[in-house]
Amino acid sequence: MTAQAIPASTDELDVAALRASAGQAQALLKTLANQDRLLLLCQLVSGERNVSQLEQSLGIQQPTLSQQLGVLRREGLVATRREGKQIFYRIDSPEALAVLQTLYQLFCNEESA
Repeated sequence: MTAQAIPASTDELDVAALRASAGQAQALLKTLANQDRLLLLCQLVSGERNVSQLEQSLGIQQPTLSQQLGVLRREGLVATRREGKQIFYRIDSPEALAVLQTLYQLFCNEESA
């Protein structure tokens, strides 16, 4: 899914392509519409983190943390890297990163507070 300019006229819209893109957008937004998953992704915007770091910084208990990381992995929003016994997570979706950056600008920076 790539960002494109919004056409000035609805005559220019390819409805089939728009429908496919809307489905992709809906899946992304559905995944982001969970507070724990959103918090996890916000922590990963600045870089890779292991499970212990995520648990400590967010206060999300291990079972919930594992469940939500599993959802993010299945949906293709995060990727993992193993180093010994530790698993590190990073954002692996440019679309999710763009949405998170926009959400940060709207809700998390000092000017919006």
